[in-house]
Amino acid sequence: MTQTIDFTQAKFLLSSLERKDWVTDSGAEVAFVGRSNVGKSSAINAISNQKALARTSKTPGRTQLLVFFELLEGVRLVDLPGYGFAKTPIAIRNRWQEKIIEYLSKRESLQGLVIPMDIRRPFTELDQQMMSWTDELQLPVHILLTKADKLSRGKARSVLFDVQRNWLGAYDASVQLFSAPKRIGVEEARDRLQSWLLP
Repeated sequence: MTQTIDFTQAKFLLSSLERKDWVTDSGAEVAFVGRSNVGKSSAINAISNQKALARTSKTPGRTQLLVFFELLEGVRLVDLPGYGFAKTPIAIRNRWQEKIIEYLSKRESLQGLVIPMDIRRPFTELDQQMMSWTDELQLPVHILLTKADKLSRGKARSVLFDVQRNWLGAYDASVQLFSAPKRIGVEEARDRLQSWLLP
């Protein structure tokens, strides 16, 4: 019988910026990374059906560490620091960037990357830079077009088709609509995570 992941059982393991303190690099994990204030932590909470698993804040840039969550023994989700928050001092932003790149390039248990993007502003310059890095590292990507409830259903579908047609051809990537408060796309996101974590 194929094992399935009960995402509602996700639990906090540890948080740290330093590689020496990260969870042992074995098993399988999927990381979430995106611009500040696109709903990254809210997406993790919706997928786990827990209100406060990942810390959310109205202040962008709140996630300043790599945060590891356990789904099953040896199976994890990782919340990476958000990028692009202008009020964060440059030195700190550069340090976060270094650690994100170190994680993406060195982490052998990493199976894929989820990149939430605000459906009203997908593929900003920083998002494109992140996609270029993942392409160089040959990391599969799944894009969540978050805050889909902010647009009409027709407009949201139009943005989805535009992203599929004009952005994804060059990348090993898939995309879907997502809304944490309306729970749009939660099961689809879980299915993608399951396929990466328990292939």
